[in-house]
Amino acid sequence: MLAIRLQRNGRKALPLYRIVVQEAQRHPLSGRIVAQVGSYNPHTKATTLDKAEVEKYLKNGAQPSTRVIRILTKEGIKMPKWVKAPLEKKASAKHADKLRKNQPKEEAPAEEAAPAEETPAEA
Repeated sequence: MLAIRLQRNGRKALPLYRIVVQEAQRHPLSGRIVAQVGSYNPHTKATTLDKAEVEKYLKNGAQPSTRVIRILTKEGIKMPKWVKAPLEKKASAKHADKLRKNQPKEEAPAEEAAPAEETPAEA
């Protein structure tokens, strides 16, 4: 079975990725690839693709990784029906009730102003 995945290139702290087709059982860095179909630069978000090659491998059953699915859909390549779209992650705080923005607001200045108004009314 074939997989379409990212293969890391570049130098330390500046990765560049090749979009490659290789056997799913192989490690991405093994170097044995079937075809290189594009590249991706995460810093500039620049993507180059051979769309005809990508569509050919998708029609023949190559499984794209989740990151590659996002890149391909952003580039306008239609995914087959059997490809599952990656789930959207929703960030949430572990203890949201302890956050300062979720604490009840103190109304101390309003309480101090109210007794000051009552004293002139009594006189």
